[in-house]
Amino acid sequence: MADPVSTTASGPGGWARAGRRAGIAGAAIGVLAAGAAAGVAVERLAMGRGVRRRARQALDAAGPYGTLRGTPGTAVAEDGTELYYEVEEADDFPAPAPDAAAGDGTATDAPAAPRRRRRRFPGRRDPAPLTVVFSHGYCLAQDVWHFQRAALRGRVRTVYWDQRSHGRSARGAAQLAGDEPITIEQLGRDLKAVVDAAAPEGPLLLVGHSMGGMTVMAFADQFPDLVRDRVAGAAFLGTSAGDLGRLTFGLPAAGAWAVRHFVPGFLRALGSRAELAERGRQATADLFAGIIKHYSFGAESVDPAVARFAERLLESTPIDVVAEFYPAFAGHEKTESLTLFRDRPGLVLVGDRDMVTPPAHSATIAQRLPEAPYEVVADAGHLAMLERPDRVNDALSALLARVGAPGAAQAGARSVRRTHGTSRRTL
Repeated sequence: MADPVSTTASGPGGWARAGRRAGIAGAAIGVLAAGAAAGVAVERLAMGRGVRRRARQALDAAGPYGTLRGTPGTAVAEDGTELYYEVEEADDFPAPAPDAAAGDGTATDAPAAPRRRRRRFPGRRDPAPLTVVFSHGYCLAQDVWHFQRAALRGRVRTVYWDQRSHGRSARGAAQLAGDEPITIEQLGRDLKAVVDAAAPEGPLLLVGHSMGGMTVMAFADQFPDLVRDRVAGAAFLGTSAGDLGRLTFGLPAAGAWAVRHFVPGFLRALGSRAELAERGRQATADLFAGIIKHYSFGAESVDPAVARFAERLLESTPIDVVAEFYPAFAGHEKTESLTLFRDRPGLVLVGDRDMVTPPAHSATIAQRLPEAPYEVVADAGHLAMLERPDRVNDALSALLARVGAPGAAQAGARSVRRTHGTSRRTL
């Protein structure tokens, strides 16, 4: 997430030079390219490759994560890109049992049977309900919200969407045509297209993680009137309003310097040779999985099935998409757009061990949002929604209650104390 540099890799010699110059940064490519979007199920490299492969297959078969589905729809972006989303109406599913509201995923992992809709009487039009719109992060997909989806079914209307070139959405049309590079501003306009298609009426609660949080900020910056008129609140999870060029990713000074100077060019080289890079990524999956787990999760005890699920999200993101999106973060600066959320309920949440978008970035956001509790989740990394779903779901439930969503009572009260002008609680 640093300024692009002039490193090139034209021709075989250039490719070799780019690889050599990456140096320390090369070891972190999998982490940076994925936005710390994956984990690893089996880490003992002394095991045979076949054993590790069978272990992954067993975890894939056993894990229910990413299986929840809603009513599909397609929004069309301004450049013609088809953006996939799913809607879940509050009365499509039975309300979750009390023990499921905590978000452990055990009671609601299987798709619930749709519940019969309430009868509508001719001539009567109920007011549009609150819609919660979830925007995922870099190299992830809407399925990363699995635990939140399980907890919110039957409680509130929700929309989950895949950002362009991610998940089930189409590749960015403008990028495929070579007309323009991807920008965070474009993602904000994509969110507007999804809102227009999936939630054209009624109040909105916007939830964004990492790049998804940046998308929400870009949306507000470009459509301030819509925010003032319809957005009831916003939640920013593990994200940043800017100043990404100084991230160290927990590396020592030499490693951070290498990342900032060599990663952009190295990723361009990978993107230009996507097929070769994909084969290389598969061949070194075990090496990168261990590194990526370090950046995705804060605790060593993360459920192997959850870690493998996150790893699969990484594997589903083509390497040329990874390379295409990376430069967009350098120009991200949306601190001023946060003022549009200043007078409404909000949430700022981050893992205390997040090395991708560290707590200091969330603290900066919280300082701009006096109505947003600032919550630091203990022993959590960048993917707190997967690693500590109960904590994240409690915080979202509290926010839903504050914006007046029916049936969204908080799943467990926790004390809140004021610290340096922001509301902070360590969960």
